[in-house]
Amino acid sequence: MEILNNYLIYLIPVFGLVGLLVMAVKSAWVTKQPTGDESMNQLAGYIADGAMAFLRAEWKILSYFVVIAGLLLAYSGTTVETSSPIIAVSFLIGAFLSAFAGYIGMRIATKANLRTTQAAKTSLAQALKVSFTGGTVMGLGVAGLAVLGLGSLFIVFYQLFVVKTGGSVNGHAMEKALEVLAGFSLGAESIALFARVGGGIYTKAADVGADLVGKVEAGIPEDDVRNPATVADNVGDNVGDVAGMGADLFGSYVATMLATMVLGREIVSKDAFGGIAPVLLPMVIAGLGLIFSIVGASLVKISKESDSVQSALNLGNWASIVLTGIATYFVVMWMLPEGNMFLTRDLDAAGAVKQGALVFTKTGVFMSIVVGLVVGTLMSIITEYYTAMGKRPVLSIIKQSSTGHATNIIGGLAVGMESTVLPILVLAAGIYGSYFFAGLYGVAIAAAGMMATTAMQLAIDAFGPIADNAGGIAEMSRLPEEVRGRTDNLDAVGNTTAATGKGFAIASAALTSLALFAAFVGVAGIEHIDIYKANVLAGLFVGGMIPFIFSALCISAVGRAAMAMVEEVRRQFREIPGIMEYKARPEYEKCVEISTKASIREMVAPGLIALITPLVIGFAFGPEVLGGLLAGVTVSGVLMGIFQSNAGGAWDNAKKSFEKGCEINGEIYYKKSEPHKASVTGDTVGDPFKDTSGPSMNILIKLMSIVSLVIAPHLNHSVQTNDRIQKEIKVQSMNTHVIKADKSV
Repeated sequence: MEILNNYLIYLIPVFGLVGLLVMAVKSAWVTKQPTGDESMNQLAGYIADGAMAFLRAEWKILSYFVVIAGLLLAYSGTTVETSSPIIAVSFLIGAFLSAFAGYIGMRIATKANLRTTQAAKTSLAQALKVSFTGGTVMGLGVAGLAVLGLGSLFIVFYQLFVVKTGGSVNGHAMEKALEVLAGFSLGAESIALFARVGGGIYTKAADVGADLVGKVEAGIPEDDVRNPATVADNVGDNVGDVAGMGADLFGSYVATMLATMVLGREIVSKDAFGGIAPVLLPMVIAGLGLIFSIVGASLVKISKESDSVQSALNLGNWASIVLTGIATYFVVMWMLPEGNMFLTRDLDAAGAVKQGALVFTKTGVFMSIVVGLVVGTLMSIITEYYTAMGKRPVLSIIKQSSTGHATNIIGGLAVGMESTVLPILVLAAGIYGSYFFAGLYGVAIAAAGMMATTAMQLAIDAFGPIADNAGGIAEMSRLPEEVRGRTDNLDAVGNTTAATGKGFAIASAALTSLALFAAFVGVAGIEHIDIYKANVLAGLFVGGMIPFIFSALCISAVGRAAMAMVEEVRRQFREIPGIMEYKARPEYEKCVEISTKASIREMVAPGLIALITPLVIGFAFGPEVLGGLLAGVTVSGVLMGIFQSNAGGAWDNAKKSFEKGCEINGEIYYKKSEPHKASVTGDTVGDPFKDTSGPSMNILIKLMSIVSLVIAPHLNHSVQTNDRIQKEIKVQSMNTHVIKADKSV
């Protein structure tokens, strides 16, 4: 056991390597599956080429941003003692791994979609196995890179800034190590935001354009090979829902661990790991969650055509969550010390716990993790209820489709707004409960517990767009109806899992942002944020506005790009004779080019808002006003994210319900009926909600918090230097006052 105690820090990257090794094995298995006929391979090639063309164009633009931001960070690292120019290296590694995580997902998705279509010729069970294994490759790749990258960099920075200097674990040395490590998270979240927004604009511009002209005007199926925008639409599934989502959850995973580590530094811990057990704990939990996600993924299987795909996915998800929860109990009991723990910010100059400060135990830490797991589970269940076919919310939209397009829109907006109530109550209870058990560290570790099974959550998420692409290839290749029936079965479940994944992501973002907010307050050296002050209240209102202007820019970008797509599709239908008779090939590349150029151009403004706003407010008005801004953007962003994602998901499944027939007032309606046309309009409105602005909200609020955390040492620098000196004195004498602090409780 002593050997394990001494080398636990080095075991964390090993967890990541195990995940990447299993990923490689599963990726090889997917690649070996049969690919079908020449027509299927040709169409899949168009999709893969379009996706790579987009990524190359996106990476070219982002490389300029990364270099400039890296240089600025390197300079900023020389201006304060609690940072270092090495933060630029940390930033570059985070940006690279975030982009690479998205690339891994995109590459396997463009292989798995074709192979899923071929598998659907044989059975639903085989189609699920191929598509979910493809999703698992992405999940393990993202989680494996995150654990490996963060764990390895922490070892380097801990040795460099703490061990070599003989610095205090709770003081300036560890603060510097974690400040430099924050650059890794900043790089990851920066790339994630641009990837999510750019990919979302791409996919929805193509989707909306394809739907409006193909389904509504021409009356042809959604993925008909005659529609010039069909290939761009399928490319969009990969660059938005796969590459963008991979970068998104990579950033979320890293930010959650980092926030917990920053707060863990403030805990005086007499443990067997040199006092860094509270810092190591979130990374160990992430590593265990990765291992148990592999176990859970192995349980996702069906044997008969009538078996429920959703039930199979739920079994794997529940297994990974329960196993992680059980293992976490033993890890917490082993790693954390006996007796009371508290944050150093809650001690007075004499080393006694301040009046009203919260003191907690390792049992309280475990209970906070349980709260996080419960919150994540409840958020998924609630989101599934509001977006799944056959449930009251979606049925209400279907019913309102019978009276036209306007009532369908009204119904979808109402469902989205209503869907914020239960998630917010669950989040509020989760925040209160985790704080009750372990204070601010409890809130952060609850988020870490929620994100522990990210590999499994992402596998379920990525399975959806793979199935969607498989259905598109089946439709474009004009395969038998039974093949499309199987892919539609997978796609319908994928729509629901995608919505629940977004609900899970926004919930974790809320807890993570609160933890980052607490870390920012500590690093910035401010005691509290007083909203009675006019400037702080002004910051609060400005923060509340940011998600609205951010959403407006994203949705407007989709609208502009979709208009160009509509005009191009109409032009081709008009000017290329023989398209509708299958005698002429549409110019797919023209539509791919429209989406690529529009997404690259339009992603810049929303991304800059998230990056520049904290800098301007922080340096112009100080840390307290910046704190008000973060509070406003967090509350508003969480609400906007839940509303938009759920409204879009409900509209989408209301439309899909007509494929099997919907009963409205005693009459059955199918595709091409008037209620179906109204549902297509609703789905078109919901597309940028659920796939562009909605899922970007969680990155927006985390990225602004991380930017604030990185610049915190530069705000009120003279005051902070004073506070840090006092804290160093207090920490050095801490061990002689722990008994006194315990007695005062």
